[in-house]
Amino acid sequence: MIQKTGDLKNIKGISDRDRKMIEEAEAMLGPEPSEMGFVKNLFWGNVRQELAFPYPQEPKEERDRCDAILAKLKDYLENEHPRVQIDQEEAIPDWAIKKLFSLGVMGMNIPKEYGGQGLGVTSYNRALEMIGSYCASTAVVVSAHQSIGCKALVLFGSDEQKKKWLPLLANEMLSAFSLSEPNVGCDAGGQETKCKLSEDGEYYILNGEKKWSTSGALSGMFTVMSKQIFTDEKTGKTHEAVSALICTPDMAGITVIEKNRSKCGIRGTWQARIKFKDARIPKANLLHKEGKGLVVALSCLNYGRCTLSAGMLGSAKSCMDQSIKWAQTRYQFKRPLADFELVQQKIARMAAYSYAIESTLYFTTGILDRHDKDIMVETATCKVFSSEMGWRVINDAMQIMGGEGYMTENEVERAFRDARIYLIVEGANEVMQSFIFSYGGKQLAESMLGIQAALTWNGKESLFANAARIIRHSLNFPILSRALGIAGEVFLGIRKPAPRLTGLHPDLAPWAARFEKLVQDHAYQFKKISFQVQEKIVTRGAIHARLADMAMWLHTSACVLSRLDKQLKAGSSGAAWERDRAAGLHFIDMAEHEYKNSVQALFKNPDETMLLANKAALAYSDTLPNGRFVLPERSPNAMGQGKAIKKDHIKQFPGKAAA
Repeated sequence: MIQKTGDLKNIKGISDRDRKMIEEAEAMLGPEPSEMGFVKNLFWGNVRQELAFPYPQEPKEERDRCDAILAKLKDYLENEHPRVQIDQEEAIPDWAIKKLFSLGVMGMNIPKEYGGQGLGVTSYNRALEMIGSYCASTAVVVSAHQSIGCKALVLFGSDEQKKKWLPLLANEMLSAFSLSEPNVGCDAGGQETKCKLSEDGEYYILNGEKKWSTSGALSGMFTVMSKQIFTDEKTGKTHEAVSALICTPDMAGITVIEKNRSKCGIRGTWQARIKFKDARIPKANLLHKEGKGLVVALSCLNYGRCTLSAGMLGSAKSCMDQSIKWAQTRYQFKRPLADFELVQQKIARMAAYSYAIESTLYFTTGILDRHDKDIMVETATCKVFSSEMGWRVINDAMQIMGGEGYMTENEVERAFRDARIYLIVEGANEVMQSFIFSYGGKQLAESMLGIQAALTWNGKESLFANAARIIRHSLNFPILSRALGIAGEVFLGIRKPAPRLTGLHPDLAPWAARFEKLVQDHAYQFKKISFQVQEKIVTRGAIHARLADMAMWLHTSACVLSRLDKQLKAGSSGAAWERDRAAGLHFIDMAEHEYKNSVQALFKNPDETMLLANKAALAYSDTLPNGRFVLPERSPNAMGQGKAIKKDHIKQFPGKAAA
C-alpha cells in the first residue's frame, strides 16, 4: 500500500463548487481499497504482474458446465430466437424469455442452493457474448436481469430475502434496477427520490420517480435507490445518504406511468418510467443497510459494465466475420475488395480490436471471479474500451459492406443501431474517462499533493510556521526522498526504473520490453502534466481523457500480452491461432501508436482554440429561443420552455397502475 500524504480537496486555488464535487464523489465511492489494483499501479509506473499473469481461467468443471448450456443456447438462438421480429415489433415475446429461463441462462450467476446454475462471472459473460452475436436487445435484457437486478440480492440480500426472491428470479421472474431519474443519470449520488421510515418503524414511505428502468414494466421485483435523511444523535446534524429498497409492482402507490419508449436501437428492450407516491415498502425489504445503497448500486455496475462489454463483443465479432467474407467475395474493378490495402487495413484493425476486447473482457471477469479487492478502475476501463472499439469494428464492417451493409435484411444495419447505446449507458464514456483518470491517479496525485504541502511555501501561514514546517519535513527522510525523486522526474527528466515482466514466453520478449518502457513513461507524463497545470487539472476534462486513454491502452496491452502468453504456452496452433497471434501483436503496435498520440496531445493540442470556439458557440446558442429546441424535461434553468414533441407517428407504450 502506498502511503497517502495529501488530499485532493485541499488543492490550492480550486473553486468551492469543484471542492464540493470531489467531496461528494469520495463519499459516493467510499474509501480506497487497501491494495491498489493493476491500473492504479500503472499510474505509479509499477506493474503488479501477479494480477495479470498468468491469464485468468475458470475451473475446468465450470467451463464444461457452461459449455453444455452454451451448446443448447446456440441451437436455440440459431434456429428459434426471433431476433428480426424483436427489432421490428419492439418487444421480446414472453415465450422467448421463458425459453431463456428454461435453458438456465437467466439464473447462471444465482447460487445453486437458490435454484440457479451457480456459475461465475466469466461463464455468464460467455453466454452474453453469444447472445450479443445474435440479438443485442436480448443480451441487454439478460444483462439487466442478472448483472444489476439479481446481483444486488446475491451480493447484499439477507438470507430471508435470498430464499424469498432468488428461486423465482432464477427460474421464472424478471427483475429490474431503478437508479436513473429524470434529473439523474451518471450522477448516482444525486437521487431525488426520497424515502423515510414511518412513525411505527414498520415501513419506508417512498416518493419520487425513476426512468430508464430496463424491464421495469415486466418485472416481478425491482431495486429502487432513494435518498434518506439521517440525524446524528450526538450533534443533531442531519445528512442524506442513499438506501436501496426492494419493491414489487403490486405495492400501493407504485405506478408504471410509461412502459417503454421507441428508440434507435436495442428496440426489443423496455425501459420503464415508474412513479412512487407515498408507497409503503416493508422494512424487511431494505437491501443491505440504511444509507449504504450506493455501495449496492456501484458494486452492481461493476458487473453490468462487463456484461454490456460481452454483448458488444459478440456483435462486433459477428459483424467482423460477415464483412471479411463480404470483402473476399465482393468484386470491384475486377478484384475482390480484400485486395485493396485500405480494406486490408480495416480487416486487420477489426481483428486486432476484437481480440483485444475479448482479452480485456475475460481478464476483467477473471478478477471479479477471484474477488480482487480493487477492481472499479478495471471494470470502467473494460467498459470504455469495449464499447468504443466495438463501435469501431462495427463501423468498419458497415463501411466494407457499403450500401448493402446499410440495408435492413443484412442485419449489420441492426447491429450498427444497437451498438451506439453502449457508449452511453452504465456511465457515459466521457464520465468513465474522468473516473479512470481521477481514481486511477488519485493516490499518486494525493501523494504528490502531500509532499507539496509539506515542503513548499504557504501564503496563508506565518514566516515562522512555514520555516518550521519545511525544516521539519526536510529532515524526514521518506518525504524528502520522494520529493527529490519527483523533482528529478519533473525538472530533470530522470525517470524511475522501468518495471520488469518476468516468466513470459520468449517469443513475447520484444513486445514485453516495449510495454515496460511505456509504463515507465506513463508515470512520468502524469507527474509532468500535473505539475504543469497544477489545480486546473481538476476541471480539465480533455486532459483527463488523454491520461485515461493512456492508461487504457497500457492495460489492454497487458491483457493481450497475458492472453498471448497463455496461448503460446498451451502450444496453440492452426488458422485460428495464427489469426489471434497476428491480431494480438498488431493491437500492441496500434496501442503504442495511440498511447504516443495521447502523450503528444497532452502538451501540444488545440485546447485553447477549442475553449474559445466552445464559448462562442454557447454565446450564439443563447441568442436562439428555447422554444425551437427539445430541452431536458427537468431542466433547472429552462423547464417548460422547450418545444412540444410530436409523438403521433411513434409507437407508444402507455403505462398503467400495477395490479
